[in-house]
Amino acid sequence: MSADIIDGKAFALALRGRIAEQVTAFVAAAGRAPGLAVVLVGEDPASAVYVRSKGKAVKAAGMEGFEYRFPADVSQDQLLALVDRLNADANVDGILVQLPLPAHIDERVVTTRIDPDKDVDGFHPVNAGRLATGLNGFVPCTPLGCIMLLKDRLGDLAGLDAVVVGRSNIVGKPMAQLLLQESCTVTVAHSKTRDLSSVVRRADIVVAAVGRPEMIRGEWIKPGATVIDVGINRTGNGLVGDVDFAGAASVAGAITPVPGGVGPMTIAVLLRNTLVSAHRRAKVPYDKDAL
Repeated sequence: MSADIIDGKAFALALRGRIAEQVTAFVAAAGRAPGLAVVLVGEDPASAVYVRSKGKAVKAAGMEGFEYRFPADVSQDQLLALVDRLNADANVDGILVQLPLPAHIDERVVTTRIDPDKDVDGFHPVNAGRLATGLNGFVPCTPLGCIMLLKDRLGDLAGLDAVVVGRSNIVGKPMAQLLLQESCTVTVAHSKTRDLSSVVRRADIVVAAVGRPEMIRGEWIKPGATVIDVGINRTGNGLVGDVDFAGAASVAGAITPVPGGVGPMTIAVLLRNTLVSAHRRAKVPYDKDAL
């Protein structure tokens, strides 16, 4: 048996095409483009690459990008002052402060300072609460991208047994909430879970977001299961996920590759969230089914 490869790159490209079409319609209705402000502190190479990729994607979608760069020694008060200005700026629909931040800045303070209705990363506690209680808010981009891939592959997820390995606020917890909303039976597992292999082996859906190279072994996967690998780990053998791809692909029904699976979805969903924010703020209706 050989698993079908879930092509996140192709799905993200199609989503970005639909977003660009709706951006054109929004500009015609609102008289301005949706605006995304991205803030980068310091010279972290990975963060710089992400910010550059986001900038290109924003431009390609027809949106307006606002980029702010600070040296690593910027004070927390200076950063918060910028967030306050962006919260008040009518042309900014989404605010993204690239993480991680330098050690002298409290990420929680910065995250909670962002207006929840401009928090297109979905990290604000208000948006976490909205997700948990079924209200409209912004969902973190990576788990929302994962749920899109799962629904595209499987259709109705109701009744399926899902295991999320990882409990971060950015992926694991919101992923579990999204799966619950789809009426899955959800288990959140982690590094302290006893007999993790047995927990994973019963799952129809496995979402691996633990940040450990190839931790989820092929023999742990239930035959025919759908595997979403969120991990991206740099090793001597190149980039690998949190799942032993070769082993899992010989058993699973479908699996995301690393790279080319979940990664492209994250930026596409960021654009989607920014567009949704623009429509909500301008009170312009949009095609929810296309997004």
